[in-house]
Amino acid sequence: MARVRESAVSQEELKLKAEAKALNFYYGAYQALKSITMPLHERKVTALIGPSGCGKSTYLRCFNRMHDLYPGNRYEGEIRLYPDNTNLLHSQVDPIEVRMRISMVFQKPNPFPKSIYENVAYGLRVRGVKRVTALNDKVEQALRGAALWDEVKHRLNDLAFNLSGGQQQRLCIARALATDPEILLFDEPTSALDPIATASIEELIADLKSKLTILIVTHNMQQAARVSDFTAYMYLGELIEFDRTDTIFIKPKQKATEDYITGRFG
Repeated sequence: MARVRESAVSQEELKLKAEAKALNFYYGAYQALKSITMPLHERKVTALIGPSGCGKSTYLRCFNRMHDLYPGNRYEGEIRLYPDNTNLLHSQVDPIEVRMRISMVFQKPNPFPKSIYENVAYGLRVRGVKRVTALNDKVEQALRGAALWDEVKHRLNDLAFNLSGGQQQRLCIARALATDPEILLFDEPTSALDPIATASIEELIADLKSKLTILIVTHNMQQAARVSDFTAYMYLGELIEFDRTDTIFIKPKQKATEDYITGRFG
């Protein structure tokens, strides 16, 4: 059973990990994000909700510069990463290094056509880790962090595609954890999974937030209510409301948010 979300923490405990400031994003001439300003609190889970096409995944992918992989895309504004106060969108910031600090798990499990071990070791090898003992230690640590070690420790050389769907998604989480990211991005990580695997991933998210900051896109409002500390409602590329999850779901300040939450819209 998925755990019940903890009570809202006091304001004094909150610490900024990242912050979008007047963020605009364009696919060619089309403006997909419109002046988004929003905090991301350290070691908390923030959920992005809203109807399809509202800009949730576009916003998520700004954080690790995934949009750089396609021509014609353009950012305006800033995403500040703390405590070093780096603007992740600055032209002199290396997108590869950004992706080491901010890892991503996609909607469908996407293991590489390699062994379980090599899937997790991939990012470490990119970073130049060569010592076998160091690789072994980090692979085990990441698999334990994704609650997968006990299930795969005797078959690390098996092809990753031999795992179940839920195991493949946890393997992708282990791969993301291996480089010790500061922020973990989830783009609808359970939409392709059955209820049991979904509950497993949700419990894992609850455990992971003690170590890092999480930003998750979900179409499942019940999931957002279960796993997140903060929730942002987006519509047509704009941030309509951001607050503690309890407030968003029980007493939202904006009528548009209330209409979406109650099913009158979207």
